[in-house]
Amino acid sequence: MSALAPTLQAYFTDRLIRQRQASGHTIAAYRDTWRLLLGYAAARTGTPPAGLDLTALDATLIAGFLDHLERERGNSVRTRNARLAAIHSLFRFAALAHPEHADSIARVLAIPPKRHDRALVTWLTEPEVDALLAACDQSRWTGRRDHALLLLAVQTGLRVSELTGLTHHDVHLGAGAHVACHGKGRKDRITPLTSGTVTVLRDWLRERGGEPDTPLFPTRRGGRLSRDAIEHRITHYAAKAADSCPTLHGKKITAHVLRHTTAMRLLHAGVDTSVIALWLGHVSVDTTQIYLHADLELKEKALARTRLPSTRPARYQPPDRLLAWLEGL
Repeated sequence: MSALAPTLQAYFTDRLIRQRQASGHTIAAYRDTWRLLLGYAAARTGTPPAGLDLTALDATLIAGFLDHLERERGNSVRTRNARLAAIHSLFRFAALAHPEHADSIARVLAIPPKRHDRALVTWLTEPEVDALLAACDQSRWTGRRDHALLLLAVQTGLRVSELTGLTHHDVHLGAGAHVACHGKGRKDRITPLTSGTVTVLRDWLRERGGEPDTPLFPTRRGGRLSRDAIEHRITHYAAKAADSCPTLHGKKITAHVLRHTTAMRLLHAGVDTSVIALWLGHVSVDTTQIYLHADLELKEKALARTRLPSTRPARYQPPDRLLAWLEGL
């Protein structure tokens, strides 16, 4: 057996699972990267994955794999860079275990991430939020569930994985009403609830019933809603809401857009970006700066508070003949 197979196994079992205690999402993402890479390498070299060696995964093959992701699989630059990060992580581990391959490993680690344009974030205005919530048919059980879920998502900015993981025990509707969640990076945080959200959740909990550890927003059979199920419901309601709110036409609404909406609501209310970062569970305040860049209204308000200097324009005069000659070239 080649050096790659035991290295790969040790990386996932020892480094990711035992030492770093990586989340299930991280392990799944890294696993999928290596499944794709090994399949690509096997097709190119004619060697089955179990027979591949570290030297077979050289910088040329890795670069070809990254191009394959973009050109043939249609992946975005962000996805390409995420796959490269997973590859770099294993090769950094392999550099310690196999110094004899240091030269080829260094070439792979030298492959840089690809630069890309950062698109402006999308969020919903207040009329669009109202139209989305009104699209839920509250005469039906699923409509009342989805209305409570969407309202909570817009008000708290929870990630879709955090929404699906909520239980009855995580919602506290007494004094200091809040929702507690175990978020990204194994960080626990609590988010306060408005009186309107408290009323809706209290009615939903009264109807839902169940034990403290049962899902807050279950399927009809009582299981947890999946990420795809929530995205499907949001798409359904967005298309329905577009009939009464024309600005929603052509706007792609996802669970993350609802998270952006929460951030923009807080920003318009004058909340500091450091507080918004804590509210959303961002690791760094720099992540929250994207909302400042995206909001033209805030920039226009800043421009309105500025004054032009009370000076008259004048023609520039070079202070020296030599400089004047250079200016005339």
